[in-house]
Amino acid sequence: MHKCKICSTQFAGRSDKKFCSVRCKNYYHTNLRKATDTVVKEIDTILHRNRSILLEIVGKNAVQKKIDKLTLEKKKFNFFYHTHQTINSAGKTYNYVYDFAWMGFSDNTILIVRKR
Repeated sequence: MHKCKICSTQFAGRSDKKFCSVRCKNYYHTNLRKATDTVVKEIDTILHRNRSILLEIVGKNAVQKKIDKLTLEKKKFNFFYHTHQTINSAGKTYNYVYDFAWMGFSDNTILIVRKR
């Protein structure tokens, strides 16, 4: 006998079965998806905002630009959120937000690069 993850009803079935009915199974997965969607939307909003800030600074046609870190901070750029990272041959880390990358320097400047 197994115990349903949702309603705690005892039921018989395969050893890996977790729900007593399709209704309980759907309820579980719907609520799991809702919880995931909420977090993903928050993170996606931050990432899109970061990309918009980088685009505004670099412009539509430029490929790269070096600025003060304070400029990004004033625009509420969130340095903790990025899509991925790469390390160049000199050992410097590029943080990416989709098609833009930024790299910080010790003199509090930031190099922003658009990858095409």
